[in-house]
Amino acid sequence: MILPFQTEGEISAAIPRVGRHLRASKLLAYPTETVYGLGSAPTVPALAGLARLKGRPEGKPFLLLISSRRMAEEWGLVFTPSATVLSDAFWPGPLTLVLRGGEGRLPDELRGREGGIAVRYTSHRGIARLVEAVGEPLTSTSANRPGNPPAPGADRLMDVFGPEERNGELLVLDGGVLGNVPPSTLVDCTDIVPRLVREGAIPRAELRRAAGRLAP
Repeated sequence: MILPFQTEGEISAAIPRVGRHLRASKLLAYPTETVYGLGSAPTVPALAGLARLKGRPEGKPFLLLISSRRMAEEWGLVFTPSATVLSDAFWPGPLTLVLRGGEGRLPDELRGREGGIAVRYTSHRGIARLVEAVGEPLTSTSANRPGNPPAPGADRLMDVFGPEERNGELLVLDGGVLGNVPPSTLVDCTDIVPRLVREGAIPRAELRRAAGRLAP
């Protein structure tokens, strides 16, 4: 099913249906402030389904979208001094932070080799409202098969993931066609000294202007 997801009314109408869909361990395609994403509830069965849909190599984790820093802390994620300063400066927005913590609350399948979990407080107003209403983080990965560019809109999503949408496994939120926006900048904050993993929508120089010595 494809649901319109642009106006305030469309977003409000979609949220209850999306919540039921996610609670059934089914999958979601949706717009973000960067690219279209694929996601699920943060549970082991849902993550397994997302990995199959994406064609994700085993052991490569997904990130989480949150609706506030408070949500990340409620799920047990830990902010180092660098993570605190960077999140204060750039959240909500296209900055993904890898954080320690979440043991017993979030599946280990979300953890990277360094032991952390990648999270972003999304600045997409509709997805932030959705995450807040559902009451738990939404997993996220770009809406594409490995090696291909992310889908810019619902039509291209259907070209790639149409069978899963038609059989009811995938619910698509149509947020319009997105521009050519870089992916989020990714910073590993699992240690005292942060490490820049990927320079994306926020350049390193901007991180350093905002966070000084606490920037990577």
